[in-house]
Amino acid sequence: MQLPGSDVATGSASGPGVPTEQHRYPRVTSFRTRRTTLSSAQQATWDRLWPEIGMHARDGGEPAPLLDSDAWFGRSAPVVLEIGCGAGTSTLAMAKAEPHLDVVAVEVYRRGLAQLLSAIDREEVPNIRLVRGDGVDVLQHMFGPDTLTGVRVFFPDPWPKARHHKRRLLQPATVALIADRLRPGGIFHAATDHAGYAEQIAEVGDAEPRLRRVSPTDPLPISVERPVTKYEGKAQHAGSAVAELLWEKS
Repeated sequence: MQLPGSDVATGSASGPGVPTEQHRYPRVTSFRTRRTTLSSAQQATWDRLWPEIGMHARDGGEPAPLLDSDAWFGRSAPVVLEIGCGAGTSTLAMAKAEPHLDVVAVEVYRRGLAQLLSAIDREEVPNIRLVRGDGVDVLQHMFGPDTLTGVRVFFPDPWPKARHHKRRLLQPATVALIADRLRPGGIFHAATDHAGYAEQIAEVGDAEPRLRRVSPTDPLPISVERPVTKYEGKAQHAGSAVAELLWEKS
């Protein structure tokens, strides 16, 4: 169950008694329960639109069922999953640029989702749907094999300390799950400004036998052009290079 006013989706972090199978994939553990205050306008937009274009990855601790994207979007179109959309700057811009794609954006934090929801309402963007919860839950339970045209993971938590590297999202098991959910020809697009994490992602992606590295200049089924977010602009100003990593499912 979603905790009212909380920034945590129940079941997104592992705990005692969780079956071993669920520990194959890193879970979202970089957040803490806290109260979230939305503006009155954001709350009004949330109350009006969330039942229509938002859902939780878990309900009462149970994972959401397999997603019927045609029914949710009201049309049949290629689907792109973005894991960790934040406030949705990239999500909104890329969805507007590709109206022929349907975008499912996943985020833990309610405030970020509220900001994106308000932007969707303000700019009348019809091809975005929102899921609050853990991205691995969404991959595991809401999408079947060979269903996604793209998976985007932009600036995941780098967990810079060596003892925390095991908490990084993009480990071999998670990348294998992404590869399984992609259609043949589908694209996995990751971006990070952390050099060490970029090396790990590159190594893991290249080791996945169903993926092959591609270039942004190759003909691809989705755009890989991202807007520069406020976060990314600060990183660039501080001298951090951004690595764009792209693979296609064979």
